[in-house]
Amino acid sequence: MEENTDPEHGLMIEGSASPALQIDPRKARFPCCIVWTPLPVISWLVPFIGHIGICREDGVILDFAGPNFVCVDNFAFGAVARYLQISTEKCCVLPVPSVYKSEDQYRQDEPGREILTWDDALRKSTQEFQHRTYSLFTCNCHSFVANNLNRLCFRNGGWNLVNLAALFFVKGKWVSKASMVRSLLPFFIILTLGLASWGWNFLIFLAFFTFSLVGWFLLGTYGFKDLIQL
Repeated sequence: MEENTDPEHGLMIEGSASPALQIDPRKARFPCCIVWTPLPVISWLVPFIGHIGICREDGVILDFAGPNFVCVDNFAFGAVARYLQISTEKCCVLPVPSVYKSEDQYRQDEPGREILTWDDALRKSTQEFQHRTYSLFTCNCHSFVANNLNRLCFRNGGWNLVNLAALFFVKGKWVSKASMVRSLLPFFIILTLGLASWGWNFLIFLAFFTFSLVGWFLLGTYGFKDLIQL
């Protein structure tokens, strides 16, 4: 992975030289990005499944973390391990970032205001998901991010849990080598211990668990389209 860093080791957003738009993992600032971190237990067994969020223009992370609850600047389940920068040029919003607002100003925006900027779209989705019941299987953090991408009309919309996960799996970048090790090491430890203790039976269990989980989301997304909420 190629990374251009500033003197303070922040990752620069491609095509931008503005200090306000620097990606800074140490401060958990990822402007206009989708971010990912591993989930306890589930990611230890299926390392490509995790918790995701989406970030405002100022880099603050928003993630759907529970019933009627969207975290702001407090990413659930730990520090960001991977990220994917979204090009605003591929969205139906103003390409120039809006003037960054304080938390109070962000909350006081008029509910009926037209979506003009990246932050306007995220505000609308946040307001909607603050009235949603959380479910790992039917309405989760991926639903929240997909909802945001559809509001942004990123690549003309049509985002769901499956194509969002596929995009992130292919295009996502590791924040650092340490974050990659932190994310993948538990899986390899459990895999080694499982093979040493149960042999092929453990691999069969792992394959069954993985295909069951992936199969559920495929079925819920393309088979029963009202099953998984966006």
